[in-house]
Amino acid sequence: MAGDPFGKRSSGILLHPTSLPGPHGVGDVGPAAHQFVDFLRRAGQSWWQMLPIGPPGGGNSPYDSPSAFAGSPLLISLELLARDGLLEHSDIAAPRQLAAAKSARYDAALHFRMPRLRSAFEHFEGSPKHRASRKRFERFREHARSWLADYALFSALAGSQQGASWTAWPRELRSREPAALARASRELFKEIRFFEFLQYLFDLQWRELHAHATANGIFLLGDIPMFVAHNGADVWAHQQLFHLDRAGNKTVVAGVPPDPFSKTGQLWGNALYDWRALAKTRFSWWVDRFETTLERFDALRIDHFIGLYRCWEVPADAKDARRGRFVQVPGQALLDTVRKRLGKLPFVAEDLGLVTPEVAKLRDHFALPGMAVLQFGFGDGGSGREHEPHRYGRRLIAYTGTHDNDTFVGWLSARATSRREAAALKRVRTRLRAYLGADEADSHWQAIRQLCTSAADTVIFPLQDLLGLGSQARMNVPGVGSGNWEWRVSSTQLRAAVADRMATLCELSERAPARP
Repeated sequence: MAGDPFGKRSSGILLHPTSLPGPHGVGDVGPAAHQFVDFLRRAGQSWWQMLPIGPPGGGNSPYDSPSAFAGSPLLISLELLARDGLLEHSDIAAPRQLAAAKSARYDAALHFRMPRLRSAFEHFEGSPKHRASRKRFERFREHARSWLADYALFSALAGSQQGASWTAWPRELRSREPAALARASRELFKEIRFFEFLQYLFDLQWRELHAHATANGIFLLGDIPMFVAHNGADVWAHQQLFHLDRAGNKTVVAGVPPDPFSKTGQLWGNALYDWRALAKTRFSWWVDRFETTLERFDALRIDHFIGLYRCWEVPADAKDARRGRFVQVPGQALLDTVRKRLGKLPFVAEDLGLVTPEVAKLRDHFALPGMAVLQFGFGDGGSGREHEPHRYGRRLIAYTGTHDNDTFVGWLSARATSRREAAALKRVRTRLRAYLGADEADSHWQAIRQLCTSAADTVIFPLQDLLGLGSQARMNVPGVGSGNWEWRVSSTQLRAAVADRMATLCELSERAPARP
C-alpha cells in the first residue's frame, strides 16, 4: 500500500477468520474467506481487520500464541488442498457434527485436520507432479529462515516431549546446546519438515487471499500482541532477550498496577523483554517480527501500545501485582529503527486505558492513529468523553466496540444484577438513546451512522455490530479462561441487504472507496 493507509475516509469490518463459516470446525482462509472479501466489497468497505493469526494458545486465545511469526495450521483450508490435488475431495468430508458446528470447535477441528494435513504432506513429498511445488517450498524455507527453523524444531521437540513445557525438557535441549540441537534435527528431520510444510501451505493460501482482497480494494489490518507466550518458540530460541533464570523460568512477569477497579492489580504472567539486550541487537527480533507480519497485512494494530513506553514488572513469585514497578521501555528507539529498516510505520496504536501524556507523545511523534470506542464514551457519569463521536479528530480509528467488549446490542440490553447497576444502566441508555436518536431495535445502525458521519478518517465495526447481534455473539470476556473465541457467523447472516445498506451509508458519509 503506497502512502498513508489511514489518510482518507474509509470504513472496515472486524472479523477473525476462525469466525467464518465452513465445514471443518473453525473458519479458515479458504472459500468462505474469499466470499467474505466479496461481501466487504459490496458493503463499500476498505478494511478487513483481524485478530492475531498465529497458532492459538491457552484457552484458544490468539493473544497467547506459541509463535510470533507462524500462521495457525487451523487456518489452512482443506478445501483448497483438495482443489490443488494434495487431498481427494472424499478425504475432507467432515462428520455431520463437525460440519454443522455453529461455534468454533478448536479441539475437534485439530483432531480432524492434522491427519489430513499429514496425508497432504506425504503426497507432496512423494508425488512427481509436485516437483515444481517442492522447489517453491525450498525457496519459502530460505525466505523464512530467520524464524522458521526454530519454530519447526520447537514444534517437533514439543511433540517428542509429550507437550511438556520447554523448561521441563532435558537440560541440553532446554539450554539449546548445539550438539543436542543437531542430534534432534537429525532424529526429527521428517517431523521438522512437516511443520515447515504447514507454514508453506499457510503462506501460499494467505497470499492467495491477500491478492483477492487487494484486487477488490480491500486492505488487511493485522494485530501485533505486545507479549508472547513463555512456552513458545520465540522465548525458547531467544532466551537472552527475556528476563529468565538459567533454567528458563521467568524472573519477572507482566501485569497492571492496582487501580480503582482492582486493589491488587492484575497479573498477566507473560515473560518480559530484556530491552537492554534487545537494544544491543538493534531490536532485530522486533524488526523481523514487524517485517514478517507486514508481508501478510497492509497495516498493523499494536496491541497494548502503552507497553512501548513502560511496563509494570512484577516478581515472578508474587501472588498479585502490588509488588510491581514501572520500567521504562525504549519505544521511540524501537520505532525509529523499524522505520529506518522498513521505510514505513503503517501502525495503529491501541492506546485504550490509562494513557499518560508520555504515551500520547510517543504515539503522536510517529503520527500513529489511536483508537476510540463508542461504548467507552457513555459509561456512568460520562467518563471517557473523548470516545464520544462529536469529539473525534481525524487521525483516529473509531469503533463501536472491540473483541474484548460485549456486542453493541448486548451491551445496550444488558441486565442489571443490583439496584445500583440498574440505575446506572438506565442513565447510560437514556443518554445514549438521546445521543443516537434511536430506539433499541435500531440502535446498532444508528451507532454505525454516528461513527460514519464523524470526523474520524477510519471507522471499523465488529461484524456482530453490523448484524445487530446480542451477547451470545460476544467474542471474548477478559479474565474468563474458557468459552472465548468461539463465535462464528453463518453464511445466511451475510445478506446482500445488509451489505447494500452499509454501502449506502458509506457513500453518503464519503467513505465508499474508489474501486480498482
